[in-house]
Amino acid sequence: MTGLRYVYAVCRPFGTPLQAQLAGVAGDPPRLLHHHGLVAVVSHVPERDFAEEPLRKHLEDLDWLTGTVRAHQSVIDALTVVTTPLPLRLGTVFRDDSGVRVMIEEREESFRRTLDRLQGRVEWGVKVYAETAAPDRAEPAETPAKPVSGRDYLRQRRQSVRSHEEMWQQAEAFATRLHETLSGYAEDARLHAPQNPTLSGASGQNILNAAYLVPRGESEEFVEMVDRTKGELPGMRVELTGPWAAYSFAGEEQQP
Repeated sequence: MTGLRYVYAVCRPFGTPLQAQLAGVAGDPPRLLHHHGLVAVVSHVPERDFAEEPLRKHLEDLDWLTGTVRAHQSVIDALTVVTTPLPLRLGTVFRDDSGVRVMIEEREESFRRTLDRLQGRVEWGVKVYAETAAPDRAEPAETPAKPVSGRDYLRQRRQSVRSHEEMWQQAEAFATRLHETLSGYAEDARLHAPQNPTLSGASGQNILNAAYLVPRGESEEFVEMVDRTKGELPGMRVELTGPWAAYSFAGEEQQP
């Protein structure tokens, strides 16, 4: 089959075959390209969609982008089951196999160093949301007495603001303690910017968005540790995702 080469990840050789029915980007099943003791996981993609100019336009098409991201991630997920992949950026494309081999040679040292660091480890994501409404939108627990004077109004307003300040302080303290506990257990941790609820669609205010690098064999204990925190503080929602390939810990080597 002709076409450009789409590269999902680089990893060390592994013996377990990928899923037989696994389809990659543009529907082409991934294959393994061995070079210099490393493996690039690639598939063929049509030039009409993945050459530089059409790819740039497609990346602005939400429907096309969503399907491509899902196909890309399905290959990374399948790799994570059988080996430790170093994921490459979405839309990493080369003209042919020779271009992929040149890329491996140019970055061989950094690939090996990063793969050594990530070997046998997976990424877990933890998010904490404050589900209580923000101060300017919150409903009071009880309807306050109607103020009889300007002084009463200001006093009630101060009490309301103080109550919400305390709520946010508790939420931030909870998230900070959780992150410190999980960071002490994990081998490495990354704090990401809080998610925008308008874009993510998640309810509540995201106050912790973190990733943790954990040895695969210790993941069960890590998951139990997170589960024990759920329901610890009213109004806090803790979400755990993973295990993922270690995107957050690939460093500069992730960027082609």
